[in-house]
Amino acid sequence: MSHVKRISGLRDSLRHIDFDVSAADSVNQITALEDLKSACAAAQARATMNLSIKRRHEHRELGVPEKRVGSGLASEVGLARRVSPHRGGRYLGFARAVVDEMPHTMAALESGRLSEWRATILVRETAYLDVEDRAAIDAELCADSTTLDGVGDRALTARAKALAYQRDPHAVVARASKAAKDRRVTSRPAPDSMATVSALLPVAQGVGVIAALRKAADLHTRTGDDRSRDQIMADVLFERVTGRAAAEGTPITVNLVMSDAALLGDSDEAAFIEDHGPFPAGIARHLIATAAGRDTRLAVRRLFTKPATGALVAMESAARAFPKALALLIRLRDQVCRTPFCDAPVRHVDHVKPHAEGGSTNADNGQGLCEQCNYAKQAPGWRSAIHPSPAGRHSVGLTTPTGHQHISTAPRLPQPDTPLPQTSTAQRTTHSRIESQLSELMAA
Repeated sequence: MSHVKRISGLRDSLRHIDFDVSAADSVNQITALEDLKSACAAAQARATMNLSIKRRHEHRELGVPEKRVGSGLASEVGLARRVSPHRGGRYLGFARAVVDEMPHTMAALESGRLSEWRATILVRETAYLDVEDRAAIDAELCADSTTLDGVGDRALTARAKALAYQRDPHAVVARASKAAKDRRVTSRPAPDSMATVSALLPVAQGVGVIAALRKAADLHTRTGDDRSRDQIMADVLFERVTGRAAAEGTPITVNLVMSDAALLGDSDEAAFIEDHGPFPAGIARHLIATAAGRDTRLAVRRLFTKPATGALVAMESAARAFPKALALLIRLRDQVCRTPFCDAPVRHVDHVKPHAEGGSTNADNGQGLCEQCNYAKQAPGWRSAIHPSPAGRHSVGLTTPTGHQHISTAPRLPQPDTPLPQTSTAQRTTHSRIESQLSELMAA
């Protein structure tokens, strides 16, 4: 462990640097620290490849099928770097390229002449070439330390792309044809209670979508529509996808977790909406009220929490697979994948203690995971167990093959700021008001 102590000592020594220096010395410090960051990135890449080699060797000795050798590595690297398993997997590819296939890029990284991001650009733009062509571009761009002096990130990307095309134009064309298989539509929260819906499409289709929306906006503008051009395009997109006018809304089921006080307007504690995240209480109340007043289908799922901890009320089943209602409760409790640092949507609801080992099918023994993390924890050496939580919320201890433990605690759910006593008249009155207002909303 002396090498780890040396690294930690280097980190700690940075706290004692004297930053009260001249402007020129401050510039020199910035440059020196940037060089140090690059050198650390190179060292981290070597440590990552050593882990990969050792783990793969261990898997083969254990008789793991070859197609599963290395399973769980992306998650292990992600946890060590405190990033998601997806980013851990991408970093594995980066480390393999710079350590094994791009010696000049690695040397530039170690010396501080190349940042980790600029090295990533070179790896990315040569990823589809064979080893010989990648090595040739590596030498052309990084063998001479002055080649990239003053070259910006965009210019570096353009140079790498041009060299890649010169070396293997057929590979570039093949890459473009395969890219169409990655077309997809995604959604993510945006500021001010909005959502960004993005579509990755082949260029002809993408340009066609924008052209069609602009043409529709032109038609509306000529008729004196008072909406802005961007508003019209957004509304037309919604209408053509859902088949309903934007003003009408669309049939919805609101999977909404909200405290009683927030629902009644006595608190502004944020609500939580599945597949979106935290949501202002006032806008959530408006969403329910306006949806109930439209000619739409509205279902309000009322999820109750323990006043002291904010934990959802548990459910249990004798089945091996989680029933639909119980799986929904777990997804709403966990909100996103429970692996630390992974923000991916929940795709699998799985047992913490495997069912084959006697694990129960209940909320305590269930956790929401993304597909990659669920498969990763099945690799040799991974263990999960329910972990005591002083916060009273669901907590899982995840142990990696090296014995490092990571704790995952379910996020706090909306709850009243000052819970009322169980037997108080005020609480019974509050519950009565909740039921009355929900009944009015559903009957509207």
